[in-house]
Amino acid sequence: MDELHKMELHMAGPSKSATEADRAPSPRLRSWQWCFIVVLNIFFLLAGQTAATLLGRFYYDQGGNSKWMATLVQTAGFPILYLPLLLFPSTHPPPATGIIPHPSHAKIALVYVILGLIIAADNLMYSYGLLYLPVSTYSLICATQLAFNAVFSYYLNSQKFTAFIMNSVVLLTFSAALLGFNENSESSVDVSKGKNAIGFILTLGASATYSLILSLMQLTFQKVIRKETFSAVLEMQIYTAFVASCAAAVGLLASGEWKDLKSEMEAYGKGTVSYVMTLVWTGLSWQVASVGVVGLIFAVSSLFSNVISTLALPVVPIFAVIFFHDKMNGVKIIAMLIAIWGFASYIYQHYLDDSKAKKALSHTEYVSAHGS
Repeated sequence: MDELHKMELHMAGPSKSATEADRAPSPRLRSWQWCFIVVLNIFFLLAGQTAATLLGRFYYDQGGNSKWMATLVQTAGFPILYLPLLLFPSTHPPPATGIIPHPSHAKIALVYVILGLIIAADNLMYSYGLLYLPVSTYSLICATQLAFNAVFSYYLNSQKFTAFIMNSVVLLTFSAALLGFNENSESSVDVSKGKNAIGFILTLGASATYSLILSLMQLTFQKVIRKETFSAVLEMQIYTAFVASCAAAVGLLASGEWKDLKSEMEAYGKGTVSYVMTLVWTGLSWQVASVGVVGLIFAVSSLFSNVISTLALPVVPIFAVIFFHDKMNGVKIIAMLIAIWGFASYIYQHYLDDSKAKKALSHTEYVSAHGS
């Protein structure tokens, strides 16, 4: 909860008291709305990310081989987001005294283009990682996002770097290192050790880039957009996904992979219809997950969003063993337990911060009611 208040102070600008007086609902209603939004976005993120990762692996296992197509579907489903944007438009409150004017459309467009291009590069690295690594190994390496995001949040978003967060960073880094030195990891497709190493490096790089994206999104909400509305969350996702999709489409054409799509579809293991549906549902799943990611950045913080993303850590490898027959050897199990320990360490820190914020709020309300 303290991170939500911190973000509100960043967005509100220098005239804090005037802004709060104009817009603040009752504390009980505000708490209920905040909890509902957070829980809903957590569900979107976990369900979307798990389904999209498994479908992405399924695409490769059944004969799909286009890295640019796998990159494109991660963002190409963005038009579906216009539906909630039209059904639930956010009302814009009248401007209050002291609020900083909205930035120009050109400035916002430039931010969206930059973020979109970074997202496209990040998605491409993830596509290579998912091709060259087993799903279980891929998911465990992705857990390092939390460690990277703790560092970026410290420098870009003024996130506190406490002992528990540091412990979480160390544990997740150690977990990834275990997987990096695990020479017995076997891919669900026949790839060389060299490609396994490339997959590891690219997935690690993608995790770092993804963490940077989350921190930049939070910074954009705080410093550029300055709108606390549902529409602002959806618009950021729609426009950055549009730019990323355009970049992936250019890559698909420039690489020449588009020439092989017809033969790839015809040779797909489960048939042509399954090929199309796999790509469609992968795209939709990624959009559901992205809404959850951006929503949690908006409501809490980029670090919290990444922590919730890490919650899928024990889920995806289990499904990978069931559906793709990935081998969970001793090193992977130890790496997973260490990563879960790191996740729990951050959750406990968030619990301490939340308790501290509630005590401070109670003290403020008491002082306001009885005087200083």
